[in-house]
Amino acid sequence: MHIRNGMTVACSGFVGAGNPESLTAALERRFLSHHGPHELTLVYAAGQGDGKTQGLNHLAHAGLLRRVIGGHWGLCPQLGRLALAGEIEAYNFPQGVICHLFRDIAAMRPGCVTHVGLGTFIDPVHGGGKLNAKTTEDLVERVTLRGKTWLLYHAFPIHVGLIRATAADAFGNLLMDEEAVIGEILPIAQAAHNHGGIVIAQVKRLLGTPAPPQQVRVPGRLVTHIVLAEEHEHWQTFAEPFDPAFCSAAVAVPEPRAGSTLVTDGKTHAPIDLRRIIAMRACDELQPGAIANLGIGLPEGIALVAAERGLLSEVTLTVESGAIGGIPAGGLSFGASSYPEAIIDQPSQFDFYDGGGLDFAALGAAQVDQHGNVNVSRFGTRFAGVGGFINISQTARRLVFCGTLTTQGLEVAYEDGTLRIVHEGRISKFVRQVEQISFSGPVARDTGRDIIFVTERAVFRLQRGGLELIEVARGIDVQRDVVDQMEFTPIIRSVGQMAIRTSSEVHGQ
Repeated sequence: MHIRNGMTVACSGFVGAGNPESLTAALERRFLSHHGPHELTLVYAAGQGDGKTQGLNHLAHAGLLRRVIGGHWGLCPQLGRLALAGEIEAYNFPQGVICHLFRDIAAMRPGCVTHVGLGTFIDPVHGGGKLNAKTTEDLVERVTLRGKTWLLYHAFPIHVGLIRATAADAFGNLLMDEEAVIGEILPIAQAAHNHGGIVIAQVKRLLGTPAPPQQVRVPGRLVTHIVLAEEHEHWQTFAEPFDPAFCSAAVAVPEPRAGSTLVTDGKTHAPIDLRRIIAMRACDELQPGAIANLGIGLPEGIALVAAERGLLSEVTLTVESGAIGGIPAGGLSFGASSYPEAIIDQPSQFDFYDGGGLDFAALGAAQVDQHGNVNVSRFGTRFAGVGGFINISQTARRLVFCGTLTTQGLEVAYEDGTLRIVHEGRISKFVRQVEQISFSGPVARDTGRDIIFVTERAVFRLQRGGLELIEVARGIDVQRDVVDQMEFTPIIRSVGQMAIRTSSEVHGQ
């Protein structure tokens, strides 16, 4: 009854970590019991859901929502269904931009000014991040400051903040000591408070005494209501009730988690399949001393290969959620890291990323075109969203895109250093023009960064004239297995042999 018709609601969380599951589930129950509210605007940064019913999927009801502004839609398919049907207004903005926008809203600034999104589908010249015809209001515009073009993402009032913490002390101060992420709970609380709104915090315990002030993440003065959650609605992630590794001090050289694709003992490793081939070649670009970000999916395998090669003690893996060091988790625990060196808030992590702090990033690529544009966000009638992809891809100093050359039925075999295509995929992923520009090749070329595309059979580099084929695996025919499987012809000059190095070969054994 505290959330009324037409309010703007901001929700915290990263996949399942830090997500106030108890609050979103309660809001859904209230709506389904015909007690409202109606016509809400929902704003969130990271994707929050399990791909089925949890997280923000609870709020995916026609009539409950009027507008959604989100960073990632893939884990909230029920929200995507409403957007595709034109039942809600829908925007997709970069995850890091929304995190920063919460701070700008709290500070009563006109919006978030940033270079992030230029040249992509979020740029007003390419659609302004609108996902359907029902969405007409321009929430982002191009502006010129000191002779340079920027994007201004408009600020708007936030009336309700839904956040989560581990505990509330005697003053209502919030602590996060057993959470896998800190997220953006403070700017959300500040934004709602400064606009005369309310802040509802979900916790799993109440403390009878005041907490040490240095441990407080949100002052109780900003919190309007505290809800004690049931245990089943306060899992640490959507995959783990509680894993102490996600909130414990770093160990000297962390090992890959048992739930990962590979567990290494220094001698025995997983079979060399196409995912592993891509990870091994991409890992060659990871240099000692690098601060890195590895995307979800295929790039996750790079951490496992790096562990085999003894690189994990020489590089720092980070996650956009705020984890620094340790081993990033995958699946429905993505956003957490095992034994991290530090966990900072998500807006601060994106400050670091946006300013060029990443030495290396490896990201997935669902579609690549002749100009070097990449699509990870929309495929036909499915919205995936960009999440932190645009922030990371536009700013990392060395960037590796990972993906197979074809999909839908692709099978390969690797024996004695030779790769063989057992069954070709039915769909080419290297197309004339991507469906949606999540990464702009032309904009990236102007930065002078080194950008390569690693597949299971070939490697490409982004050049002024487009994509250049620079390597092919042993056993692969350039024309038959590469060019004929693409919708465009890449630049071909001097093509080398693609390295597929096992850990023993790297160590010279």
